[in-house]
Amino acid sequence: MVASWPEPIVSVQALSKTGVSTVPNRYVKPAHQRPVHNSDQSSLDMEIPVLDMSDVWKNPEGLRQVRKACEEWGFFQVVNHGVNHGLMERVRGAWREFFDLPVEEKRKYANSPDTYEGYGSRIGVVKDAKLDWSDYFFLNYLPSSIRNPSKWPSQPSKIRELIEEYGEEVRKLCERLVGTLSESLGLEPNHLMKAFGGEDNAGASLRANFYPKCPQPHLTLGLSSHSDPGGITIVLSDENVAGLQIRRGDCWVTVKSVPNALIVNIGDQVQILSNGIYKSVEHQVIVNSGMDRVSLALFYNPRSDIPIAPVEELLTENRPALYKPIRFDEYRLMIRQKGPSGKNQVDSLLAST
Repeated sequence: MVASWPEPIVSVQALSKTGVSTVPNRYVKPAHQRPVHNSDQSSLDMEIPVLDMSDVWKNPEGLRQVRKACEEWGFFQVVNHGVNHGLMERVRGAWREFFDLPVEEKRKYANSPDTYEGYGSRIGVVKDAKLDWSDYFFLNYLPSSIRNPSKWPSQPSKIRELIEEYGEEVRKLCERLVGTLSESLGLEPNHLMKAFGGEDNAGASLRANFYPKCPQPHLTLGLSSHSDPGGITIVLSDENVAGLQIRRGDCWVTVKSVPNALIVNIGDQVQILSNGIYKSVEHQVIVNSGMDRVSLALFYNPRSDIPIAPVEELLTENRPALYKPIRFDEYRLMIRQKGPSGKNQVDSLLAST
């Protein structure tokens, strides 16, 4: 476990506010990793599925829609999901206020790579790595034994209460979605949750992301290409500025956020548990020269100290286990050390490697 960052941390937001006209070299991505703006009309017209959960949860056809979205996209938006719309606006607004605080105030919560909890600006501890154009605040939410609200921001007022309230509503949604994914795979509703370690043992963390205005957005990324290491991720996107892109074959599709929707994506652990039937999909975040952007991701994960392996009921003679078992805490540590790296992480567990 590395206890300190390899180089001094620079707030990207503070850097952006100085009015720099060029992106410093440490943020300039190699040519093959720079954002691609598709001119092909067919890719511009593509959109991730939007599922009305009030239909999905009462209609057998809904499970087929979920399965299709997970097999073909690994991402979908949900409406009528049960999370209060006003709460979504308030928690997003509170995080925007937090990031607008003076940098000295935010640095009281500066994080380190041993837990990542707190305010930071980089992922990974590789010296001289190319960095992303973003700041974030990361906090542990579940299990409640590792939750420490004293490490959460105290300003703006009521932000801790909003984090707690939003976290509870999204936790309930995650529990319901894990059951839905289980059924859509043809398993008992509680099968995947048992593989996660049970509702009382599942983990969750929350990351608020701030993507400042960037003078040369074609040279950098707000978040480099990666698939999420955990179980499922629930994203509350910026209501005004697009930024999330999903890999679709050779194209990158920019997600058009639906009002009051939440974005759901499959993480590496569900890819492993489903034996590759459902895939965690590479995604990245582009930045904007005229507007900054705020988003909020809640990562819902298996218990950290139990082996995660393909579910036995999904294995066949023609499709044996594709992945070697691994504990989630081991898996997460690899990401925290190396930073985002496309699909290399989960591919390293393929049984044939």
